[in-house]
Amino acid sequence: MDLILGAIHWNISEEIFNIGSFGIRYYSLCWLLAFVVSYILMLKVFKIAGKTQEDLDKFTIYIFLGTFIGARLGHCFFYEWSEYYKYHFLEIFIPFRELNGSWQFTGFQGLASHGAAIGILTALYLYAKKTKIDFLWIADRLMLVVPIAGALIRLGNFFNSEIIGKPTESDLPWAVVFEKANLQPHELNLLPRHPAQLYEALGYFILFIILWSMFQKNNKPKPGLFFGIFLVVMFSIRFVMEFFKENQVDFENGMLLNMGQLLSIPFILAGLYLIVRKPTTTK
Repeated sequence: MDLILGAIHWNISEEIFNIGSFGIRYYSLCWLLAFVVSYILMLKVFKIAGKTQEDLDKFTIYIFLGTFIGARLGHCFFYEWSEYYKYHFLEIFIPFRELNGSWQFTGFQGLASHGAAIGILTALYLYAKKTKIDFLWIADRLMLVVPIAGALIRLGNFFNSEIIGKPTESDLPWAVVFEKANLQPHELNLLPRHPAQLYEALGYFILFIILWSMFQKNNKPKPGLFFGIFLVVMFSIRFVMEFFKENQVDFENGMLLNMGQLLSIPFILAGLYLIVRKPTTTK
């Protein structure tokens, strides 16, 4: 007990404020900040390329929809398809759930980063096709800001006491007791754990610094280079961090690699290809 008391106890409310069943959560605020910060940075990138704010506004709509739809469907399909298919199919698309005989606002509880990645790539493809912009050109520039957005979203996960780390030695100076984590039995909430969300956020922030610094030195890289570096480093971080996290769903227990790691491998391989490929030359 003394060792547990030495850990950081995290029991902050998920909501900043609420009115009835409607509340503003820290997680939602982090998502909003992710898009605001990304927008400001991308505006600088677009201006360097001689593009207008109107161009960025159109691009932002594609990315916002791709991110949200992909993240939502990714969670439902990759992690809880049987649950949503059998009992809560409508809740894939609407932020309400029937509780105790009445519909209540719950927000979209369940967003998957790998689904978001697929959604973003789909949005990039559609935007590039619509505007006749080279896919790799726009992908290279978007990936400059995605890591900072990912870091903010993982910070939101920390506020939510979700995607928590595995139990660790209680004398670890930064061990955290997630008192409000949704674990069964409840006594598991009192174990000191790795703050895996913060580990991942830090890794993504470092990746942002690296990519942004590279862009400042060379804003016309080999097509696909920044995109490739992003894929390799971002998803390698995700792959490694999974060893520090509790599994998200029961079916992952006993698996050699969990779902997050399996889904990361294709992205890492694609990134390696983009890094080593020779740029095509036009005749």
